[in-house]
Amino acid sequence: MNTIPEKFKNPEDGTINAEALLQSYLALEKKLSAHGACPKTPEEYQIDVSHGLFAPDPDVNGRLHEKGLTSEQVQAVYDLAAEKFVPMILDLAGEFQADREIERLIAAFGGKEKWAEISRQLLSYGKQTLPGDVLENLSSSFEGVMMLYRMMKGESGGPVFAGGDSGEPGAATDLKSMMRDPKYWKHRDPAFVAKVTEGFRQLYGEG
Repeated sequence: MNTIPEKFKNPEDGTINAEALLQSYLALEKKLSAHGACPKTPEEYQIDVSHGLFAPDPDVNGRLHEKGLTSEQVQAVYDLAAEKFVPMILDLAGEFQADREIERLIAAFGGKEKWAEISRQLLSYGKQTLPGDVLENLSSSFEGVMMLYRMMKGESGGPVFAGGDSGEPGAATDLKSMMRDPKYWKHRDPAFVAKVTEGFRQLYGEG
């Protein structure tokens, strides 16, 4: 048989001390609420997704609510997803996109063997004529590789960085000057870099 703890009894006659029992209950309720409780409905979850990577998912929230998770626990689930799973998904998407770009290039140049030879020529040409970061940016997309190919073939005025300034078209000379500016190669000023990139597109992009 359960016995009532002494702290809940009146010392004079051993009867239940209602005041002590009430105070103990209120203290327990306060302690439990400090750790949070599962809200009545999934819609009551307070979730911070200010990182902008994704929005709260009603179906996920419903399933978490069925498990009795508190708002704090649900927030931890979303934080973990932002920290671990989203970068993983983006990496996979990047690899998939890269594979698609290579497939497009193989088709554009008439097969794997021809693309293998062209890519070797493009790499050699790019290393001789372009800063490393520009070559990397152009090589990361189908459109960039096609721009690099037209540059190598001498279209739209020839390679921008081959030889000296004499004989180069004005736009190409301007691009060379801009890329020597510290705002481009040192400080990586976003607006300035965008201006250089647009210059490349206008000079060597699709017409």
